[in-house]
Amino acid sequence: MSGIRKRIEKRNVVVSHELEINYRTYLPDDYEADVAKAWPLVIFLHGAGQRGEDSELLELHGPPKEVATGRSFPFLLVAPQCPEDSVWIMQKDRVMEVLRNVQQEYRVDPQRIYLTGLSMGGFGAWEIAMEHPKIFAALMPICGGGMSWRSDQLLHMPIWTFHGAKDEVVPIIYTEEMVRALKALGNPIRYTVYPDAGHDCWTEVYQRDDVYDWLLIQHLGE
Repeated sequence: MSGIRKRIEKRNVVVSHELEINYRTYLPDDYEADVAKAWPLVIFLHGAGQRGEDSELLELHGPPKEVATGRSFPFLLVAPQCPEDSVWIMQKDRVMEVLRNVQQEYRVDPQRIYLTGLSMGGFGAWEIAMEHPKIFAALMPICGGGMSWRSDQLLHMPIWTFHGAKDEVVPIIYTEEMVRALKALGNPIRYTVYPDAGHDCWTEVYQRDDVYDWLLIQHLGE
């Protein structure tokens, strides 16, 4: 595959390193059991603290942390790594390149591709979904924000967003602006506030079962 320097496989984890962006792909335990099955895919965008070239950092938070601590998911999970001096909004083309690479290498169900992210990754998730609303079946941004005046691009996308009420890093108004704009357009967006949480409400979100259940029932075009 073009641009990949090496690939290391161990357990159910595949680690890939591109020339311009690192990413890790986590496979379901029974991925090889049915060679004809196409799998749902979740793309996770990390926060600012996991930028760089050390892909071990990707397992500090979010679904990759859940896998690293022993949890098994019934979907493919991809975690790109943002370069040190950049943000996801500037790397959105590379995120889509990672998606294309993964689709070429693994059996991905094109009707069940989901996007989630936290903090900087939450901002990136909003932006990338607005640019590619026909690719993602659902969006789950956590403590991020977006350009609310472009919310019409997400009119028909299932969205569940989260924020901590006491967040002093990314004030909750960033999420509330998106929620208000989408509801005004008729999108029945789901919005969960953690009243006692600060910036890190994502640990509890990604430990829940219902958020993954919700993602997996969403299909593109429904």
